[in-house]
Amino acid sequence: MRLDGFGLFVDDMAKMICFYRDVLGFEIKEDENTSNVYLAKDGTLFLLYGRKDFEKMTSRKYDYVKGLNGHFEIALYVDTFEEVDIAFRNAVKNGATPVLEPELEPWGQRTCYIADPEGNLIEIGSWNKSYEEKDL
Repeated sequence: MRLDGFGLFVDDMAKMICFYRDVLGFEIKEDENTSNVYLAKDGTLFLLYGRKDFEKMTSRKYDYVKGLNGHFEIALYVDTFEEVDIAFRNAVKNGATPVLEPELEPWGQRTCYIADPEGNLIEIGSWNKSYEEKDL
């Protein structure tokens, strides 16, 4: 099996599309007025699926955490420490919830955290190297 992408089950589709498209720069791949919307970021598929639609499809009810949640994070990378600070400020200015302001970690990464409108955590980080060089 190969990882094809990942998705979020969302309550407010319109708000979440706007956040990921307009605040974080994800590319929308189809019509916004469907029960599941495909977006992409750097070649990775990102699916937003309406919670009620998924429950109807699977004939089950699910529990959903309200507010900030720590089930997982989405990690975004920028090339420089300065870009971490800029990306954080821009995201918060455009509606992201600040969780952790940019800071340099003991392991050498500058990182910060924001949350999307439904409380999912997003890390923006850098090793002060280009994406291609960061793991060398």
